Parts: sequence; C-alpha cells; structure tokens
Amino acid sequence: MAKLKSTFKNMFLSLFLICLTVAILLAQVNKLTAEPIAAAKAMKLQNAIGVVVPEFDNNPVEEAYLMADGSGDSLLVYPAKKGDEIVGYAINSNASGFGGEIQIIVGFDNKDKILNYAILQHAETPGLGSKMDVWFKDSAKPSQSIINRNLSEGLLSVSKDGGEIDAITASTITSRAFLEAVNRAYTAYTNSNVDTTTGATDSTWDNENNSTEEVELTEEEISNE
Repeated sequence: MAKLKSTFKNMFLSLFLICLTVAILLAQVNKLTAEPIAAAKAMKLQNAIGVVVPEFDNNPVEEAYLMADGSGDSLLVYPAKKGDEIVGYAINSNASGFGGEIQIIVGFDNKDKILNYAILQHAETPGLGSKMDVWFKDSAKPSQSIINRNLSEGLLSVSKDGGEIDAITASTITSRAFLEAVNRAYTAYTNSNVDTTTGATDSTWDNENNSTEEVELTEEEISNE
C-alpha cells in the first residue's frame, strides 16, 4: 500500500478523522453515562433533603416549586409533608464564595427556625472555607452555630459585620457567602408561607465537591480584610 505523502491536505484530513472519531466516542460515552449520573444526583438530592427536614412521607422533589428570594431571583423549595401536614421546607440556595459558587440546602420548620443544612457544592479552599460543612452546626459553640436560630428575629451576618455569627477562621469571605445563601433561603421560605402556588420543576444539582488548590495566603490577607 502506497504511503500518503506528507502534505498539508493529508495532514489536515488525518487530524480531522482523528478528531471526528474521538468526538463520536465521547458522545457515546456521554449518552451511556447520562442516565446513571442523573439518577445518582436525584438520589443525593433526596438524601440531602432528608438530612435537613423532619421525617416525611411525600416526594419533595416531585412537589418542588420556585419561590422568589427577594433579590430578583428564584430558589427551589421542597415541601416536606407528613400526611397532609407540612413538617418543614428544604430550600436550595446559593451565593458566590471565595473560590466560586457555594450551593447549599437549608431546612426550616414552620416557625422560622433553621433545622439543619447541607453543602451541595463548593470550591472553597481546603482546610479553610471548606469547614463550612460543620462550622455552622457546632452545637458546642453557639456563636458559630445557626441551627435552631429564628430568622424572624433578624437575618444572619458575621460578627465582623455587626452580626452574631463567628466567621470561619481565616475565611470571612466564605462565611459571608454561606450566610447570604441562608438568608436568601429564608426569604424564599417566608414567601412560601404566603404563596404556595406551585410550578413543576425538573431540577438536579451538581454534587461534585471540587476544591481549588490550596493557596499560601488566607482570604483575609488576599482581600486585606
């Protein structure tokens, strides 16, 4: 078989065929994995809802609806029911943190109190901002914990800004973003109690907890806080 001449046309054709083959293979892999990934995300979401609200017997994901957060945006609200009674609300919220978007789910009872929260996604610095998954629920340190706080008495802010919540050490930016996400969730919660008109949603969230590479400077040093 005659060897192809090394011309620009032949090189371009070879490269095109290689790229086309790779693209087809990637498309097939994506098609095969899309459904299992979607199912896994749905299961993780259901589990997260179960962590932040009391026991329920409905399907909050199927009954989810969008509710205004007071800033021109809307958040997903998952109503948790026992029989016909609402036992709590799980609300998917987010804010821009130090390393990227922070996505959380916050559970509220029927009396404006935070029941629990779970981190769905973040890209905060390991060992610093990443501590938010436990920092704000440490019952041994009331000045840090937001659990059982009644937000009808006032929204949350860090002590550095005149609030009552101690920020994560060396991670004020992350702490502010986290509390902003909680406050947005509370606004959606209060709106839910006023208007429970539902709109069906088909929502998933990315639970890949990818963290940025650890930096040498703390958030305060970088931002001169």
